[in-house]
This record gives sequence, structure tokens and C-alpha cells, in this order.
Amino acid sequence: MNFEEHAAKPLLRAVGIETPKGSLATTPDEAERIAAEIGPCVVKAQVPTGKRGKAGGIKLAATPAEARAHAEQILGMTIGEHAVEKLLIEAQVPIATEMYAAVINDPESKGPLLLFSAEGGMDIEEIAERHPNALVRLPIDIRKGLDRDALASALPKELPVDRAALVDTLACLYAAYVENDAELMEINPLVVTRDGKLVALDCKFVMDDSAIPRHEELAKLGSPDKLTALEARAKELGLKFIELDGDVGVLANGAGLTMTSMDAVRHYGGKPANFLEIGGESYTKAKPALELVLANPRVKALLVNFCGAFARTDVMAEGVVNAWQELKPDIPIVFTIHGTGEEEAIAMVKERLGIEPYDLMDDAVRAAVAAAKGASQ
Repeated sequence: MNFEEHAAKPLLRAVGIETPKGSLATTPDEAERIAAEIGPCVVKAQVPTGKRGKAGGIKLAATPAEARAHAEQILGMTIGEHAVEKLLIEAQVPIATEMYAAVINDPESKGPLLLFSAEGGMDIEEIAERHPNALVRLPIDIRKGLDRDALASALPKELPVDRAALVDTLACLYAAYVENDAELMEINPLVVTRDGKLVALDCKFVMDDSAIPRHEELAKLGSPDKLTALEARAKELGLKFIELDGDVGVLANGAGLTMTSMDAVRHYGGKPANFLEIGGESYTKAKPALELVLANPRVKALLVNFCGAFARTDVMAEGVVNAWQELKPDIPIVFTIHGTGEEEAIAMVKERLGIEPYDLMDDAVRAAVAAAKGASQ
């Protein structure tokens, strides 16, 4: 779950990292009032996406009237497909130097990775490209926590701020990452002010979705992922569905089998049209699941891959067969079925649809990919 800047910065303040004074505004009147209270300010669009400045969503204001004018301009604009409905009005900070700092979930080390660069104020991709040697990467053992001595040694020899103070701030950043079950906790830029203070001018926070039940109040401040119409329908049905841009529909039971099926589709030269799994308690929802897949006009062929233990394959197959006969879609369908109830399921598919399921998943995937390519030609 993504969090907008105004919701992320209190998490930094809670661990001792300073941020500029500011308040949230939803109207030009509020922006003008807040600016009158704090003086020269920055008017910042609040949307769960980056590159706000490049899109015109961040403006400096010297007076309350100027803050109002910027608010009138920014409110209602669209940045990264998100309509701007809120503004953060913050006091301007006398910047001496901009730096970059973050803690992320690292797929390579399978743990936290602290990133730091004395070059900040730009995207991490730009930093890595322009100054690859300036980007410090420090893997952290989640069981032992941050090694402050290792961090102090890993930082550049020349720093624009006291080394101990910077280590303290980065340690606080790691604490915020841990305490809030973050996938990403980023400060960009982390600035050194003209009087030597460290201040976080921006903060990006992404919470691990699986941790939402542990942070129910905080999660209320998050920005739910923008769903397509089909994804919204799936959520209502209690199905795990992600719409993709491919043309091979995938219907399988269990997240692992679904991902394996999608990987196989890609391996054999196809592109999956969706992630959709009906494992666990959802195994009886084969019919509405199939309706979701077929509602995508890009789908040119359908791969059905069932492997049941607790979930009976004949129950899942019956839902698919019923829906197929009712909807009468004009696309090829390919089955591979194994596990509990497979004899009944295979017999049903043969009898009612006249289709012979494949014994090997690879053969089924090849057939589905070939069918989709043939339909596209």
C-alpha cells in the first residue's frame, strides 16, 4: 500500500527525523490561510506517485496570495493518472545540500537494504546512472538489526554533514522502516540546511500489504491501488485477480500454480492476460472467475490448470464447464487437470465440451500460446 507524503512524514517525526512545518489543504482558501501562518512556503500536490515536480505539482510561494494562486492551479490537475485533491503546504527550508536515503526490501539479499547517496533531489534511477559509485548499498541482517559501525564505515569519506549525526538519522530511518512494516521508506531529498540541520523534505512510504491487519489505523491513511473495472469486480467477489496486457487467459487454483502457469506461458513465447487464482476457499468460484477472464477482450485463448489436494478438481471443472456452456465464448480453451477428483473432472470436460485435457502442463501451455497466436493473425 502506497502512502502520500503528508501521511508518511509523521512516521519520520515519530522516530526523531525532522521535517518542515506544514499542514494539509484541500482548497485555495486553506492554502492561503496556512501560508499566512508559516510564511514563505512550498505548495505540494499529494498523490501516490513520483515526479510531481516535473509535472508542475510542486511550487514555491513567497506570499499567501501566491500560495493561493498555486493551489488554484494544482488542485484538480492530473499527475500519473491521479487527480490532485489535497495539497501539503510546508515552510521553505534554507537548503545547503541535498542527499538521498532509503531502506528497501532487497530481493537479492532477501532482507532490508539501506541506500544512501550524497547526491539527492533526483530519482534513484538517475542517481544510479549518473553517479553509480556514489550510491552506498548496505544489506542489513533483519535478525541483528542495523550495524551502526558498518554504516559509518560504508558512508563516503567526505560528507556535507557530521558523520555521527547522519548515522543517527539513517538509523532512525531504519527504525521507521521496521516499525511500520515497510517495503520502502525513502527520503528524497534529505537535506542539510545552511545551519547544519538534517531535514527530510520528502518521504515515500510503501507498506507491505500483508502487514495491513497489524496497522489498521495507519492503513486508513494509505492510498489503495487503482483498480481496473475487472479488478474491482474481482475484489467484490473475493477473488485475487490482476489484469495484464497479454492474450492468454490463465485460470488456476493456488497462487503458486497460477504463477507457474504464467511463467510457462511466457517461457513458450506467450503473454498472460491475467493473474487469477481460485485456491483455498475460492475453489468453488470457478464460474465467476471464468466470467472475469472472458470479460477481457484481449483474451484470445484460455489455459485452465487445476491441481487439487483439498480443492476438488471436479468441483472446479464443473464451474468452468457450466460457465463455458452458458457464455459460449468463441475462443479456444485448453485444460490440464491433476489431483483429487481428476478422473471425474476429465470425464466431464470430455463429455460436455468434447475436449481432451492434456496430461502435461507444458503441452497444455504450448497449445494455449499457439491458439492465441493463431487467433491474432
